[in-house]
Amino acid sequence: MAAGAAGHGVYAGSAVTVAHTIGDLRRAEYRVQPIKSELRRNLIRKLQSGERLFPGIVGYDDSVIPQLENALLAGQDVVLLGERGQAKSRLIRSLTSLLDEAVPAIAGCEINDDPYSPICRRCRDLVAERGDETPITWLGAEDRYGEKLATPDTSIADLIGEVDPIRVAEGRYLSDELVIHYGLIPRTHRGIFAINELPDLAERIQVGLLNIIEERDVQIRGFRIRLPLDVFVVATANPEDYTNRGRIITPLKDRFGAQVRTHYPRTVEHEIAIVEQERVVFDDMPVPVHVPQHMKEIAVEITHLARRHPQINQRSGVSVRVTTANYESLTSSALRRALIRGEKEAVVRVSDLVAVTPSTAGKVELDTWDGTDDDQVLDKVVRSACSNVFRRHFSAQELSDLVQRFDRGGFTVEVGPLMTAESYRSAIEELPGLDRARQKLDEPDTPQSMAAVLEFVLEGLHLSKRLNKTALEGTSVYGG
Repeated sequence: MAAGAAGHGVYAGSAVTVAHTIGDLRRAEYRVQPIKSELRRNLIRKLQSGERLFPGIVGYDDSVIPQLENALLAGQDVVLLGERGQAKSRLIRSLTSLLDEAVPAIAGCEINDDPYSPICRRCRDLVAERGDETPITWLGAEDRYGEKLATPDTSIADLIGEVDPIRVAEGRYLSDELVIHYGLIPRTHRGIFAINELPDLAERIQVGLLNIIEERDVQIRGFRIRLPLDVFVVATANPEDYTNRGRIITPLKDRFGAQVRTHYPRTVEHEIAIVEQERVVFDDMPVPVHVPQHMKEIAVEITHLARRHPQINQRSGVSVRVTTANYESLTSSALRRALIRGEKEAVVRVSDLVAVTPSTAGKVELDTWDGTDDDQVLDKVVRSACSNVFRRHFSAQELSDLVQRFDRGGFTVEVGPLMTAESYRSAIEELPGLDRARQKLDEPDTPQSMAAVLEFVLEGLHLSKRLNKTALEGTSVYGG
């Protein structure tokens, strides 16, 4: 049985009724299911119907998602292990799509008590007094999700609860359950509780979570309360911290049923798809901006090389946010050129790569122990990315006619991030093979796109040691 739209309809066989009290629920023969059974039931239904479970999650269809589905079908609490920027939080928040549209709870309860089996003192007393006339409320899926970023100063009071001094001042005894102000986990009773960066919790707080996850006991201020919470717990952690040599205590690690390893996008296509999905898009673009496919590949290649570079700290990770920020910087550089020079179209080209140094430096940690300048490391990564992408599309032999034009001497081409497409016209007309290169790159036959093709070909030939390049103030000159 599942709650219907707007949180008021209860489906019991073919009958639909509006339930406001426990008695209404009983007459509708509504059955309350444990949270893990509810998640499992809805997952089974979606798998059978072929519905996409986690829209917006790219690159995990054959790795992470099957493992997560197995854990949900087994009713296991889950920890997601991975570096930053691997969509762990988004994946967790997507789990709310497996919750029922709405479920009933006793009205006014701090911990969303089951109308049939209340566990808090206040609701037990209320049901004993009013019976089937006890009022209920309906909770939506978002009301049943709680999340906490673990920090060293997170306390037991935050997660589990604390004695409320106001209630004590009102005359209640400290041993009375009613003096408790519940924390985040009890308030997610009958829902999903997520805790990000689990090992960042102090060890004594990790110990406090043990009984909550396994035995469902709560211990607050020296007295123990049996509180059989119904919570699906999912956590995230950095792999290096989630070991007995890191900052996780082994007994807590043992409480999680499944450990799922996330990863960065494994293909260029997946990373481009994520960037296209996540980048900031403005409605008030004064001119259209086009990003050629080869420039998208360069932006991705920069990130992939950074993930393997010995002078870039891999412990903190190099996330897709680096690619996204660089993509946005490239489009901004092209837009700036079009606005300054009065062009009606902006096309990203190689000379715009000067804009990625600030956006990359702000998102990676460099270990330049040998005195190397940070900008030099990043510049080398960018040049390697250009070279790799060029070699995927061209061989030097394909462009031998173009190289020969430079080798005859006296011919140079100047490029720069503020130079107009029109200023490249004479070079484009004189260099053979550029139109074939444009067709191979599948770029439109426009002056701006031809300028982008020209810069890519020249830089690729320079990095292949077929052309010389001289850096000037704000521009560069290619020659034989």
